[in-house]
Amino acid sequence: MVAEIIDGKKIAGEIRTGLKPRLAKLADAGNVAGLAAVLVGENAASQLYVKMKSKASEEMGMAHWTIQLPEDVSEARLLQEIGRLNSDPKVHGILVQQPLPSQIRVEAAVAAVSPLKDVDCFHPVNVGLMLIGRPRFAPATPSGVVELLMRSGNDPSGKHVVILGRSNIVGKPLAALLMQKAPGANATVTIAHTATKEIAAHTRRADILAAAMGSPRFLKADMVRDGAVVIDVGINRVPDPTAKGGYRTVGDVDFDAVKQKAKAISPVPGGVGPMTIAMLLSNTVSAGEIASKAAGPAPP
Repeated sequence: MVAEIIDGKKIAGEIRTGLKPRLAKLADAGNVAGLAAVLVGENAASQLYVKMKSKASEEMGMAHWTIQLPEDVSEARLLQEIGRLNSDPKVHGILVQQPLPSQIRVEAAVAAVSPLKDVDCFHPVNVGLMLIGRPRFAPATPSGVVELLMRSGNDPSGKHVVILGRSNIVGKPLAALLMQKAPGANATVTIAHTATKEIAAHTRRADILAAAMGSPRFLKADMVRDGAVVIDVGINRVPDPTAKGGYRTVGDVDFDAVKQKAKAISPVPGGVGPMTIAMLLSNTVSAGEIASKAAGPAPP
């Protein structure tokens, strides 16, 4: 058995295409969906990610802004900038790029973003709404995983899903989405993490595996049962003297070995990454629609 490759670029393209009529409707009402990214410091990975988000917004005809703040910026100054974006009617979505420097509390930055503009779905209010099955926005990477499963014909309903990793960004919200009594969910979910004993005993029982531990090639072939569906959320840089720059990007799955056993598998790159950006754009369009509805019809 050689796994079907789940093409995240193709599926992300389908999602972007589906956003165009909604963007056109907003434009007819006099609104342009706008996304603002707040970037603190010079983290190369964060800079690249924000640049990709900005490029994707531009390609969709959406407004976008990047607010660059110095590494030593105070928490008060960052919160002031977030407050300014909250009050700007042209800005519909706000994301504060993580990681943040040590002088800034992540929980303070996250809570400062208006829940109506929190397109990353990190605000405690939006996390709570998601947990009870009434999401205003769904977090971009976890919802991208769900879309990958559904659009590749791997509905998680009734399946045993094992998630490797318990982060607030991927593991926990993905579990919350998949356990709901709702389309694209209805799964039995197990979360395994660094304190899980005999982790392979759990992974070998999974119908669907989602690897999000941040550990290069952690998931080996002997940890996967034949015919499982594997979604690789990891993005890791590992040394490779044959690659340009001396590094290559790999996931949390030993891809070449696992694809010989899995029914379907997402690659890195080209799997979850494009989906994260597509779902962020989708959330920004939703935020624009919420703002447009609240503002009422445009004047004649």
